[in-house]
Amino acid sequence: MLPTVPATAPWCLPADPDTRTPRLAMPAGATDCHAHVCGPFARYAYAAERIYTPPDATLAEYRRMLATLGVQRAVLVQPSVYGTDNTAMLEAIAEAGTSMRGVAVVEPGVTVAELKRLHDGGIRGVRVNVVDRRTHRNEIVLDELLPLTHRIADFGWHLEMLLQADAVPGLLDTAAKLPVDLVLGHLGYVHTDKGGASHAGFQDLLRLLDAGRSWVKLTGPYRISAEELPYADVTAMAHALLKVAPERLVWGTDWPHVTMKKRMPNDADIADLLLDWVPDAAKRTAILVDNPQALYGFTAA
Repeated sequence: MLPTVPATAPWCLPADPDTRTPRLAMPAGATDCHAHVCGPFARYAYAAERIYTPPDATLAEYRRMLATLGVQRAVLVQPSVYGTDNTAMLEAIAEAGTSMRGVAVVEPGVTVAELKRLHDGGIRGVRVNVVDRRTHRNEIVLDELLPLTHRIADFGWHLEMLLQADAVPGLLDTAAKLPVDLVLGHLGYVHTDKGGASHAGFQDLLRLLDAGRSWVKLTGPYRISAEELPYADVTAMAHALLKVAPERLVWGTDWPHVTMKKRMPNDADIADLLLDWVPDAAKRTAILVDNPQALYGFTAA
């Protein structure tokens, strides 16, 4: 039985199931640091207040895709369609074992006991999404965020925020107040049609990255690009991030590419973008292997 779809939660396109072998030869221990598992719906119901409805994108399908890419490890990120019910992700991590970690979504008042349960289940960070909202988009409430980050600091976790860096004034000051590292997805989510790497908001992101204790995910270029594959207008942004702090960049497929508004990419194409974004093989290995080990606590490859 398919989920009921509210008018505000349209169906997403499915990911391309026929993953090709990429041109990029992945190093041993390569890690996809941003992906979601969704469904099967018959087992894990979506939240009624969701704003999109993904088709089933199961752990088995995801692991087949990773095997074709040559990626051995992964980080699952709680999708907004499940709210704070992390069950689907936790059970996927339990099945995959030590090759997977997770980033959870929790209530602001989450207990230490619940955080311990999540930590034991492979969770290494908390996600706060201030983009996929109907109201108060890109609004950060420090009074809620600070107590939560102090609690997760005791577990060595980080805070991952989905936000548009150019739409959040004072982000550098906000990050400085946090007791944990801050991770931002989708190259900071600054759209290229606003000026790309030269945009003042992106320059602020570079200063944030340069200040230390902040990380950026090289993910979801189609979410910020004004173009189709290979999203050439994103390359300068990737190069700028690489120049500032290659030791605090990680990469991810963003599988299964929910709410895709462009042509659905093959995940081999997503992997091969790294050849242009990070031409130096040693730096690619750091981004694919060493940096994820440091951020998510994987054992050395």
